[in-house]
Amino acid sequence: MNLELSAADLAFQAEVRAFLAENLPPDLQVAGRRMTSVFVEKQYSIPWQKILHAKGWVAPSWPVEYGGCGWDEMQRYIFSAECARAGAPGLSPMGLRMVGPCIQRYGTPEQKAFYLPRILAGEDYWCQGYSEPGSGSDLASLQMKAERDGDDYVLNGSKIWTTHAHFANRMFCLVRTSFEGKPQKGITFLLLEMDTPGIEVKPIITLAGEHEVNQVFFDNVRVPVANRLGEENDGWTVAKYLLEFERGGSSAPGLKVSLDRLRNMAATEGGDLGEPLMNDPAFRARLAELEIALEAIEMTEHRVMTELSSGKNPGPASSMLKTQATEMTQKIDGLAIDTAAYYAFVDQPRAREPGSNAAPVGPDHSLVAMPRYLNNRAASIYGGSNEIQRDIMARLVLGL
Repeated sequence: MNLELSAADLAFQAEVRAFLAENLPPDLQVAGRRMTSVFVEKQYSIPWQKILHAKGWVAPSWPVEYGGCGWDEMQRYIFSAECARAGAPGLSPMGLRMVGPCIQRYGTPEQKAFYLPRILAGEDYWCQGYSEPGSGSDLASLQMKAERDGDDYVLNGSKIWTTHAHFANRMFCLVRTSFEGKPQKGITFLLLEMDTPGIEVKPIITLAGEHEVNQVFFDNVRVPVANRLGEENDGWTVAKYLLEFERGGSSAPGLKVSLDRLRNMAATEGGDLGEPLMNDPAFRARLAELEIALEAIEMTEHRVMTELSSGKNPGPASSMLKTQATEMTQKIDGLAIDTAAYYAFVDQPRAREPGSNAAPVGPDHSLVAMPRYLNNRAASIYGGSNEIQRDIMARLVLGL
């Protein structure tokens, strides 16, 4: 596999770097570098999305006909790598990476014309109504009812672990429209507005002390049948298509940035012998293990890029990458905690905010070590737990 960049790719890389240097505001850069999960606060992600939208670079993976960039797989990879290197805040994946592609494939012409431009412009901020209390990773066991009443569905039940529901004005949601036959056959995919009467959002505070997820309650919530994506009782098909995009994507660029940050920490933090940790053979061995594993992830991502360039979907490879990348993230986080040592245990939410006047206790690189570690414990659970991913790989790749 030839990973050398062509002359055209190098020119594109230079163009992206120049754009980021000129257009990424310092406060958004700080927010991006202090992200503690895959979701940055809406107040930082939306301004950056609008900047990218004005440039025409907000949806690299979308087809040109829907507002995409027309880039090939390598250009998308370069763009992702350069944004990670520059510290650009991540954009919410709910609209651009998840429901957007589903609307493109399963939406009616009216749905495409209404929703897709709003997603690109950041006018709509989406959340995902999948998980339910008591369902765990068994998404097909969801119980939230949607009963047909004329031109509406009437929803009753609740969703949980709903990321940024307190920011969102729209939700894509899986509901139960039939209890007959296989559980997967009675699920329907709906698009709804969060200000609909009967919806209540209650916060769930994470271990890191942050308000990122919520429980959402539905009490006789009316959603027009016209807001259904796909056919009634066939929402499982739409959901599986969406999960390929939720679980896939390029993780190696961000992981490389995390490893570089870890190396810089180890170059300044002292070990037990009073020297920088990078001089400790045991630490270097642990770091080398992560570097080797990251090389494997990058190779897998490039193989997937080759498949995508020929028009294929990620398929079960998205499960493989999701498992590898999330477990790698957790290993990097664990080593960062060891590197930051006692400074990692100082809770400093105010000091982490961009533009804050609160002086940090200890070096800046220790500010987000613990919040990242705590938040990313969920990485191997969300999007389908890694145990589920291994079952998918066993069935679809190994034929077991």
